[in-house]
Amino acid sequence: MATSLAAMAVRRATTFTRFPFSSSTTQAASIGQRRGLAGAADHHGPPKVNCWQDPMSPAKWKEEHFVIVSLSGWGLLFYGGYKLFTGGKKNKEETLVQAAQ
Repeated sequence: MATSLAAMAVRRATTFTRFPFSSSTTQAASIGQRRGLAGAADHHGPPKVNCWQDPMSPAKWKEEHFVIVSLSGWGLLFYGGYKLFTGGKKNKEETLVQAAQ
């Protein structure tokens, strides 16, 4: 057991002597630029605005606003088409009253 511990200590000592750490390598590492997640905040292009601030130019809108407005528009289009082609809701009570008179 003692010999295996001594052998392990010798192996560790040789690995430390193979890769000496000098002050120049630690200086170079500290000079290098470290970039974390700070680069994600850089915006490219014109700033995005709310859809009610510039309603005539959808290219400047924020992505969330563009999605909401376009989905609402498609919903209104489909609902309007449905009402147009189905004739809307007809009140059957009025037709029965008119036929009885």
